[in-house]
Amino acid sequence: MHHNSYAMKIHILACGGAVMHNMAIALHQLGHTISGSDDEIFEPALSRLKSHGILPESFGWHPEKITKALDFIILGMHAKADNPELEKAKSLGIKVYSFPEYVYEHAKNKIRVVIAGSHGKTSTTAMIMHVLKTLHKDFDYLVGSQLEGFDTMVKFSDAPIMVIEGDEYLTSALDRVPKFIKYKPHYTQITGIAWDHINVFPTFENYVDQFAQYIDTIEKDGELVYFNDDKVLKALCEKAQVKARAYDTPKYENNNGVVTVLKDRAYPLAVFGEHNLQNMEGASLLCENINITQTEFYQAMASFTGSARRLEKVFENDHLLIFRDFAHSPSKLKATVEAVRQQYPDSELMAVFELHTFSSLSQDFLPHYQDTMELADKAIVYFNPLVFEHKKMPILTLDQVTKGFHSDIEAINNTSELIAKINNFKGNVSGQHRVLLLMSSGNFDNTQLW
Repeated sequence: MHHNSYAMKIHILACGGAVMHNMAIALHQLGHTISGSDDEIFEPALSRLKSHGILPESFGWHPEKITKALDFIILGMHAKADNPELEKAKSLGIKVYSFPEYVYEHAKNKIRVVIAGSHGKTSTTAMIMHVLKTLHKDFDYLVGSQLEGFDTMVKFSDAPIMVIEGDEYLTSALDRVPKFIKYKPHYTQITGIAWDHINVFPTFENYVDQFAQYIDTIEKDGELVYFNDDKVLKALCEKAQVKARAYDTPKYENNNGVVTVLKDRAYPLAVFGEHNLQNMEGASLLCENINITQTEFYQAMASFTGSARRLEKVFENDHLLIFRDFAHSPSKLKATVEAVRQQYPDSELMAVFELHTFSSLSQDFLPHYQDTMELADKAIVYFNPLVFEHKKMPILTLDQVTKGFHSDIEAINNTSELIAKINNFKGNVSGQHRVLLLMSSGNFDNTQLW
């Protein structure tokens, strides 16, 4: 491919983002000359760019960096349409790729395997990457968060396959279509459709339509695998112009906290939760397209411990288990509480959820959380009033939150009260085994809760 034939000069506009700084590092490692700009860069991006010698000398936008000497520019998601560097690039006629367009450009001669859906994308992508790595297969990848065992979130090489986490969020300020429209997969898995991005997609119909458009981009000799139990998704996939296969929850057993999937034989796993098993089943079908047998797949999965921030066990003793999960949307919240309840049916379960994202803090969206935590014995929904000020949003009352979730939950907006409740639960006197589940896309105001 032309990438490796000669070193190019590439400028990365908005290079501080999670994916963008990884892309900068990946291209730098291929021997290209990388420059970049951003108005602010935080850790860990700051140190990582610095260690590779590609951290911009100063923050801000510097149109003088944009010259005819550049081969092209890659535009990050956070740049605005009137960015001064972008204006300069347009006036000079320099080629500008959005980041998903560049990923396609890099992978256009490879087999493209894309994982899409409203939830479980990162975990499912992590599973496939784990299997390929365990089986010593050579592959490139793009994944939405830093995974254990992988140095970067992006790998570019001359590998024959690229595994891509396909995000339905918008491509860039110039190009208001979902990123996954750009990838043109040969093989794709869709895990489910749940409307979680109300600030981007105004209606559920509009959100579903993005997936319909995505299905139309699959290469004609390709294959689509999808979760059979999602009615909206099933209706879309049954109309697909390509080969489509549905998957369900596989047969499994749970013995003393170890889940075993039952196929031609029993395969023990290190992860649990029906949503994980469903995603895994879909991933195993997807991998058949790249010559990985079911046996190879499930044998490799035995050593998969999950992706970071998804149901991480952070503390364990004889009578207490504490899990931390990065859940925030209603569908993820419900799946996480259900998974823990199924796994520990006889334990006393306390679930604590922090309202933190734009959607979860908006009063109109709260009813979507109805009954998401009903399987917990004690459910607490916590929010910090300062977050509303920071996001310039009208503050919710404790009563509104209680009504939105369910009358059985307890709403708390005071950190010391939250800590007291949690400590009381942890100071177990009854002798019954307890499980504490902490869920947030934030970090509980940096409070140490275990």
